[in-house]
Amino acid sequence: MSRQTDVLVLGGAGVDTIVHVPELPLPFADSYMIRPGIETRAGQSGDFVSLGLHALGLRTHHLDMIGDDHEGDLVRALHRDRGIPLTAVPAPGGTKRAVNLVGPDGRRLSLYDATRSRETDRFDEPAVRQLAGVARHAHVVITQPCALALPVLREAGVTISTDLHNWDGADPYHEAFALQADLVFLSATDLDDPERTLRNIAARGRARTVVATAGADGSYLLYDGELTHTPAVTPPAPVVDSNGAGDAFAAAFLLGTLNGEHPRRCALYGTVAGAYACTVPSTRTGAIGREELLARVAEVEKDRTP
Repeated sequence: MSRQTDVLVLGGAGVDTIVHVPELPLPFADSYMIRPGIETRAGQSGDFVSLGLHALGLRTHHLDMIGDDHEGDLVRALHRDRGIPLTAVPAPGGTKRAVNLVGPDGRRLSLYDATRSRETDRFDEPAVRQLAGVARHAHVVITQPCALALPVLREAGVTISTDLHNWDGADPYHEAFALQADLVFLSATDLDDPERTLRNIAARGRARTVVATAGADGSYLLYDGELTHTPAVTPPAPVVDSNGAGDAFAAAFLLGTLNGEHPRRCALYGTVAGAYACTVPSTRTGAIGREELLARVAEVEKDRTP
């Protein structure tokens, strides 16, 4: 069967409103004067993964529920302007949106509008089956209603990855994603014992590869029962925003995976891409290209070779 798409991305389309604050946590005050201003732009997790994959030269198709509203227009325009195919299923509750408070050091606090998703939201199963049937791989974001599409993807025969973000290792909502994916990403932010969580995911689910990103501490890779650590790399410019770093990591890791690289090298791909993403202002949606990624990876490997 001809595979017309390298990666089918499910979920995670939406709009963020960026608010730069003087510090996080933000002390209570009656008001703040915000500079350089408040800006709304398209781009949430699924959008960023799609942009990252596309910039790396992978044929990418994005599927999600999007509203007939201004936010939906922004999402559709982002994909159209970047040349990324988008299948937009009508979302009765409207397009997903969030407010991101960004501190001077690039850290962020995200406030998600939980009213935009409904329990009755569903993807059209034949559409999912058709898109998965021509894809090499599916990356599934943990937004509603992506969990319901996991069995369809499995039946279609594609490999599956997911990002659990700041899962605490216990919230049951994330378990469907964690246990049905072949490749699992998550953040170590809320984990007391990252290794225990990684091994628990691998023992209970399908994943041979589980990765925990840890910001300035690099990342931890569990592959076939062996845990390894990948140190962070120096970003190519000042760090201005951590938003999208995990998505960039996942996109670059998937590039390596689909090219047959060993997971340890895939982790280095992700580390370099994530560091680059931290240098992109939160009001923009930029991603590292394949040529620059491979050049930077080669430099790091040379520096780290004894």
